[in-house]
Amino acid sequence: MKIEHIALYVNDLAAARDFFVRYFGASSNEGYHNEKTGFRSFFLTFEGGTRLELMTRPAMEDLEKPLTRTGFAHIAFSVGSREQVDALTKRLQTDGFEVVSGPRVTGDGYYESCVVALEGNQIEITV
Repeated sequence: MKIEHIALYVNDLAAARDFFVRYFGASSNEGYHNEKTGFRSFFLTFEGGTRLELMTRPAMEDLEKPLTRTGFAHIAFSVGSREQVDALTKRLQTDGFEVVSGPRVTGDGYYESCVVALEGNQIEITV
């Protein structure tokens, strides 16, 4: 068994797609639009076949997203090396994204950083 894809609702669909393409090398499909409901989505595919569905629709509720909350906490991307973790973290920070931890070795042995991006959602970058 494997996870087929993960889905994330966002307000700015194009900006979210561009973020993952720019920083994580995703490729995007042409998108889907249901004209009746206003629902729109893109499927992004990453190296290795992992997929992320980005979705939006009119009049979504956008609640505050504290860093420690129930539900999905973050999406983690393995970039291959500590040097890549450092470089991507620095690039995201330079581009104005908030680094909330790391890069560091965690208590469970991961080398990682965590960045708040995409409308308050956390992205983890790890080896």
